Amino acid sequence: QVQLVESGGGLVQAGGSLRLSCAASGNIFSINAMRWYRQAPGKQRELVATITSGGLTNYADSVKGRFTISRDNAKNTLYLQMNSLKPEDTAVYVCNADMRTTTSNRLYQYWGQGTQVTVSS
Repeated sequence: QVQLVESGGGLVQAGGSLRLSCAASGNIFSINAMRWYRQAPGKQRELVATITSGGLTNYADSVKGRFTISRDNAKNTLYLQMNSLKPEDTAVYVCNADMRTTTSNRLYQYWGQGTQVTVSS
C-alpha cells in the first residue's frame, strides 16, 4: 500500500553530523504530520521531532538547537539534520507519518523500519 524507507544512518564521532532521509512511496493520497522517533536498547521510544503539513515544528528538549526537521512535499520526503552529535544520540531512528491512501480517505499512522545511528566518544 504505502512504504516509508529511511536512509543516511551510520557511524560518526562525537561532534559530527548526519542527515537522515525518509522517503514515502506507494498509493499516497496525502501526508499530514511527519515525525522522527528514536529507540535505544533498554530505553523507551522517544519522539525526537515533529513537522506538520504546514511546516510547524517541535523538538524534544534533548535535541533542541542541534537537530532540524524538514520536509519536501513534492518528493514526499522527510529529513532530519543532526549536528553536534553526542554518544547519547545513539539509537535506531524511525520515520513516522500520518497518511491517506488513494484507496481509503481514512488517516492512518505508518512506520518505517529504521536506520541505525551510532555516535562514538
